Amino acid sequence: MSYQQALSGLGAASSDLDVIGNNIANANTVGFKQGAAQFADMYANSMATAVSNQIGIGTRLSEVQQQFSQGTITTTNQALDVAINGNGFYQLSNNGSIVYSRNGVFHLDDSGKIVNSSGMQLMGYAADSSGVVNSASTVPLTVPTANISPTATKKITAQFNLNSQDADQTMTFDPTNGNTYNASTSVDTYDTLGGTQKVSVYFQKTTTGQWEAWAGYGDPVTQKTDLGSITFDSSGTLNGTTANTTAGVSSSDKGIFTFTIPNGADPTGNTKQTLTLDLTGTTQYGAKSGINNLHQDGNSTGELTGFTVGTDGMLTGNYSNGETKALGQIALANFNNQNGLQNLGGNVYAQTAASGAPQVSVPGSTNHGTLQGGAVENSNVDLTSELVNLITAQRNYQANAQTIKTQQTVDQTLINL
Repeated sequence: MSYQQALSGLGAASSDLDVIGNNIANANTVGFKQGAAQFADMYANSMATAVSNQIGIGTRLSEVQQQFSQGTITTTNQALDVAINGNGFYQLSNNGSIVYSRNGVFHLDDSGKIVNSSGMQLMGYAADSSGVVNSASTVPLTVPTANISPTATKKITAQFNLNSQDADQTMTFDPTNGNTYNASTSVDTYDTLGGTQKVSVYFQKTTTGQWEAWAGYGDPVTQKTDLGSITFDSSGTLNGTTANTTAGVSSSDKGIFTFTIPNGADPTGNTKQTLTLDLTGTTQYGAKSGINNLHQDGNSTGELTGFTVGTDGMLTGNYSNGETKALGQIALANFNNQNGLQNLGGNVYAQTAASGAPQVSVPGSTNHGTLQGGAVENSNVDLTSELVNLITAQRNYQANAQTIKTQQTVDQTLINL
């Protein structure tokens, strides 16, 4: 027996204690992956004269293997806390160098860039001003702070039930006199600058199964247009439309009128804004007249009020005008050999030849996990197991120390001869 084996055992037990201690210390580190010390025995070449007579000279630390098992996911309700459920790493730009992490705690810096606590920028696919994502290559993700552009109204969709039992109207239409029409509704429309103009729709029952449709503009109504007539069959289904072409109104299908209103975005007042009124689905039943559905496709300008992250990594902005728009998409990188990554500390890793090239794709694609916004992935350290491992490593250290003590006793016996 020699001191070599015991000394190597003490060193191995000490390394094991270091790894276990590091695991315990990072039990609350978001995205941390625990390590496990792996050991290999050692044999001296000079002693290998006969295979059956080889005596080992101790042990050595062969590697510290990261355990990339899934950590539990905890909801935080912070918009830019994002957890990976499955395989993959976030790509981060560290002053231009790409590193990888499972820590999904991000925030916005003063310029709108999405960064982690060390200022590294989250990488993903950028979206253009229309919300179309370009997945050709990853770039640092930025949340735009500018207002969303307004969209001019082009179409109003309205569904009514018009009471078949209403009396026929004999008075000339007047939008200020409720006795001259049977049903009405109004909606705010938008011009290209996001300005609003109220458009009202009115119906006069002219005879059995036939109604005259009118449009009024302004609040109160200052102008009106006779759109034309709509007719219903005996089952109450809309079956015909006749546009008032003399008023510049056209009709492309049953229940659809196309007309113009003054363009509020034109200070000269020389241009018009074209609107389509779609009454598809309007019925004539023996029940009180009323509106069942009303929608217009324009919107005013809006400020960013918040954002959400979808399971596919899509970052969606929510605006004060009720609109949403894609701001970008978080990308994930996966590796053939995760244990080949170099741990740089700070919960980030670097690619190496042993890890292989990163396979970058959208979350949820082949071999890439999904994301959960407003949540974080906890450390995968099992404290109960680590405390048991700690006791085992301590016993190993004590046993190797006992080997040295025994060798010392043998040496003292020889000295005493």
